[in-house]
Amino acid sequence: MMNIERKPFGKTARGEAVTLFEIRTPELTARILDYGATVQALLVPDKNGKPVDVVLGHDTIEGYETHDGYLGACVGRVANRLGGAQFTLNDKTYILAKNDGKNHLHGGLRGFDKYVWDAEVLEDGVKFSRVSPDGEEGYPGTLRVSVSYRVANGALTITYDAVSDQDTLCNLTNHSYFNLNGGGTALSHTLQIHADRFTENSDQCMPTGKILPVDGTPFDFRAPKPVGRDIGQDDVQLRNCGGYGHNFCLAD
Repeated sequence: MMNIERKPFGKTARGEAVTLFEIRTPELTARILDYGATVQALLVPDKNGKPVDVVLGHDTIEGYETHDGYLGACVGRVANRLGGAQFTLNDKTYILAKNDGKNHLHGGLRGFDKYVWDAEVLEDGVKFSRVSPDGEEGYPGTLRVSVSYRVANGALTITYDAVSDQDTLCNLTNHSYFNLNGGGTALSHTLQIHADRFTENSDQCMPTGKILPVDGTPFDFRAPKPVGRDIGQDDVQLRNCGGYGHNFCLAD
């Protein structure tokens, strides 16, 4: 049995009302904000059956507006960094905001994470939508975007849909931070990644285009190991990103 409830979550500095949508099932509870289409909490049972919140989130809208981190948000138009805060498309160069040193990060000064989205309650979840107008944050084309959070069989599924009336860039993702302990450090979590290579990053945490082997490096997770076991090693790639902030190339 599923229950979906709306709850007020305060107002933004612009005076916009923010709503929390709580999706409850016997297996899990997901709390999603229309501000940034953000996963505010995800409660699942621990080994003793006690509900534990396994994603990081703020308790107030002020927390989301005043702190960096993009906790649980839908980030876009383009997640991650665009080097030099510009790109060329169809022989035209588009200049974007430099909000991460010399680079453009997660959609710019006011990315998708900083808007209140329209919301529609579904039979099995909630669908959030917004229209990003042509020229927003420097990107071409009017982009119609929706993000659907659905719960079924004890799992939360996120589906993205986007259509533009011009050629543009679009790379959406959810920016949740998971901690399966429900608190404290996640460095003791055991992680396995079936990847024998990873992308080299520059000192600005940007992919250089080089693909490096994981052999003999802290990036070798082919056998399960604690996340924090090698994170303190003197490795240039760890220094460049302050830890693990890399793309892993999964094996076929």
